[in-house]
Amino acid sequence: MVSLGCAKALVDSERIASALRAEGYDFAPDYAGADVVIVNTCGFLDSARAESLAAISEALAENGKVVVTGCMGADAAALGEVKDRVLAITGPADVPAVLQAVRRAAPPPHDPKIDLLPPAGLKFTPPHYAYLKISEGCSNKCTFCIIPRLRGPLTSRAIDDVLREAGALAERGVKELLVISQDTAAYGRDIRYAAAEWRGRQLRAHVTDLARALGGMFPWVRLHYLYPYPVVDELVELMADGLALPYLDVPFQHAAPDVLKRMRRPADEEKLLKRIERWRAICPDVAIRSTFIVGFPGETEEDFRFLLDWLKEARIDRVGCFVYEPVDGAAANALDGAVPREVAEERKRELMLLQEQISAANLKRKVGRMTRVLVDEIDAEQGLVVARSAWDAPEVDGMVLIPREAAPRAAPGDFLDVRITGSDVHDLLAVPVDSEGGAGA
Repeated sequence: MVSLGCAKALVDSERIASALRAEGYDFAPDYAGADVVIVNTCGFLDSARAESLAAISEALAENGKVVVTGCMGADAAALGEVKDRVLAITGPADVPAVLQAVRRAAPPPHDPKIDLLPPAGLKFTPPHYAYLKISEGCSNKCTFCIIPRLRGPLTSRAIDDVLREAGALAERGVKELLVISQDTAAYGRDIRYAAAEWRGRQLRAHVTDLARALGGMFPWVRLHYLYPYPVVDELVELMADGLALPYLDVPFQHAAPDVLKRMRRPADEEKLLKRIERWRAICPDVAIRSTFIVGFPGETEEDFRFLLDWLKEARIDRVGCFVYEPVDGAAANALDGAVPREVAEERKRELMLLQEQISAANLKRKVGRMTRVLVDEIDAEQGLVVARSAWDAPEVDGMVLIPREAAPRAAPGDFLDVRITGSDVHDLLAVPVDSEGGAGA
């Protein structure tokens, strides 16, 4: 570390050094022994700025990996041509940003003997699956939603940062990675899909680049919350290639054009049906999950019937339905045409009854097929192995139920190849198969 300027800057350097030491980093006495150099700059006087620029230039020449922080970091333009050669630039006292830049340049090794945390942090999920959040916030303007107000606009993580966390999860033995955010398909848009080096290659902060990289790290990668942008078509192709699970979580919210316009959502329901048809043509095995809102202000009985007819044609595999609630701060509260609560609740019941029929028919068509499942738990009381297929996310979708006596050695986190023997409204029944196709353990 090179610390320049006043005592206040020195204290900032001490805080940075303390935070780095707490994470297991040590400090080298010279450039040659360092993985990265931090230059804490001063920008108060012309002479101080010249000294800071000289220090940055020297660090670049002697080491090459430089993080600039301090007063000059608050005005990147003042750094001149060196600003494009350094790893990161942060303002004064921005300890978290410096730590993040150092972690990118020189990830700290994990020492299980002394580290209090595993590399990927503490997880509340079972060991065989984990969630990976790739961004915060949302920049859409849906009238029923206040997420942008609560969490701010879309803020994407750098792709190398995301992949480092994913790598730690893979090393930990995670079998299924569930990629989440408020708007997964928009990942990287806010940072102009900035590229970063990862394992010797340049990758964009783009959902397709991310999916390809993750597909090479985990047996199962499941993408959630895909707003129906055009890029979803590319993701379906990756699903067909086996780089992501054939599972599309797309929140359509409604189908009636007038309601969608009031929601400020894509309003061409015929185009959506054609896209669903195209998705299934590209990846015939794809399962589609979606959510819908009934009782939205201005939703007429005709609009609701339109939605039911659309669902009959779309044959969505998994559906969640919510009754509209006037959340404080939502723009939709100012719309006219409020739907009585009892009417909205009845519409929800009718929609879910229809969806049960659609789901039962979709699942019945899977009987007799072979597929791979991931075991979640053993229900000793019921004598069942409880698993999930590629078409089912944990907690929200159905299960694959296997008689315990048919798979006595199965344990949570195991993959099993099974033959589907039966179905009901939400779940599948199955038995394991061996390499010859017969029942086995």
